[in-house]
Amino acid sequence: MTTQQQPDSVKGAADTDIASLSYEQARDELVQVLAQLEQGSPTLEASLGLWERGTALAARCEEWLTGAQQRLSAAQSRPTGVDTSPAQSDTEGGPRA
Repeated sequence: MTTQQQPDSVKGAADTDIASLSYEQARDELVQVLAQLEQGSPTLEASLGLWERGTALAARCEEWLTGAQQRLSAAQSRPTGVDTSPAQSDTEGGPRA
């Protein structure tokens, strides 16, 4: 069985292309790839190419989501200078004016 593989230069270009995508771009293209896979490809090789592209796009989305989660965690752990303790009232049961 003979398989045609992309040269490393072509794979590298595709990887570089994916690495430059925003989260939204990678997600939108992943949705398109999944739709194409669901419709079926004319050849096994085309299906494998779509699968590989989809896997790389999913990994890119995961990178963005992990980075966003880290940024949120860092922001939540920083002191903001705002007092977040419950408000004390001058009279029982009422907020301070």
